[in-house]
Amino acid sequence: MKKSKEQKPHIGIYGRRNRGKSSIINKLAGQNIAIVSQTAGTTTDPVRKSFEITGFGPVILIDTAGIDDTGELGKQRIDKTLETVKHIDLAIIVISENKFGNYETALIKEFKRFDCPFFIIHNKTDKEKLTKELKTKLAKEYRAKIVEFSALQSEDAEQIVNAIVKTIPESSYKINSMLGGLISYGDIVLLITPIDIEAPAGRMILPQVQAIRDILDNDAIAIVLKEREVDAFLRKTKIKPALAITDSQIFKKADASIPDDIPLTGFSVVLARLKGNFDEFLQGTPAISKLKNNDKVLLLESCTHHVSCDDIGRVKIPRWITNFTGKNIIYEVVSGLDKIQRPINEYALVVQCGGCMITNKQLKNRLREAIEAGVPVTNYGMTIAYVQGIYNRAIAPFVKQKDNLYDSMII
Repeated sequence: MKKSKEQKPHIGIYGRRNRGKSSIINKLAGQNIAIVSQTAGTTTDPVRKSFEITGFGPVILIDTAGIDDTGELGKQRIDKTLETVKHIDLAIIVISENKFGNYETALIKEFKRFDCPFFIIHNKTDKEKLTKELKTKLAKEYRAKIVEFSALQSEDAEQIVNAIVKTIPESSYKINSMLGGLISYGDIVLLITPIDIEAPAGRMILPQVQAIRDILDNDAIAIVLKEREVDAFLRKTKIKPALAITDSQIFKKADASIPDDIPLTGFSVVLARLKGNFDEFLQGTPAISKLKNNDKVLLLESCTHHVSCDDIGRVKIPRWITNFTGKNIIYEVVSGLDKIQRPINEYALVVQCGGCMITNKQLKNRLREAIEAGVPVTNYGMTIAYVQGIYNRAIAPFVKQKDNLYDSMII
């Protein structure tokens, strides 16, 4: 399955000003896609560049401002540079002239905080070679791979590509199965996909497309229906699907249409399991029942989109939570990967969208602060299932699978 742009591995390049970060990007890309200048501070805000690294594959490479920038604007640029660490799968530190100090150690501290692997490039070796003393020190203190390089003299970037391949986690580019373990060869999976005002004209939303492809990859059969066709389909064909997956907004209608002996879940719940925060969502979702008057609920959208009058995250979910709890709740929305401005412990609950447009690492780091602070987290689909009274049914396929796995380990 081809990954969408935002799901490609994200690689960040960091270092002080005028260390050759942009030159290295151009060398990796095999073309001049980053502005190169002898003037320190040419790169200001982080810039994302999507391209193919020969010998590795498609990536998003983030060119960042120098971590030694100065002045008030420089401080803001450094803050933006450090913010990118939350969203990358691999970091590259570029140094030169054997200069490694507080700037670099502060970067590594951030990498470790967000479980981000890294390696070091000593650039401009045509001017000054890496000393044995510094090489030994870096290897001993950080156990990081060190690449000696000259962006001006080296004909290719094979050394860097090799370091990327050896250092980047397999999970950042390996495509996991959405439904692996739930379906088998020849199983029929029913996908219930409403076509409403939020459905994009002429196409399906990404989670639906991903589900269809994953069903085919598992050698199973996908049947796609609108919600009003389900009853007639089941009655006329007598087919009993191995699994039914519905759009979360019509959970209640799907629950009424799908017989109890057919497992039913939602696209967003499937994504919650795929993205790796499922256990935290299981623990956090019931906190909806504990919300009190004037509690703040944060809704996290992972992409920017046109907001309709019946938007799922900004309109429907707040309305459903309010009706369910009967409380006066304060809702705030942060879209894309924008920084959360309010201290996270001021929220009583964080509700994350399905995250179909971001990487697993980005979603985990998006929620890390809340989880570490003990703030309950959940996602759109699990929230909708909970407030509509069908939460236990929606999570049952995955909880049962976990129990079976646990039992097999005991045996």
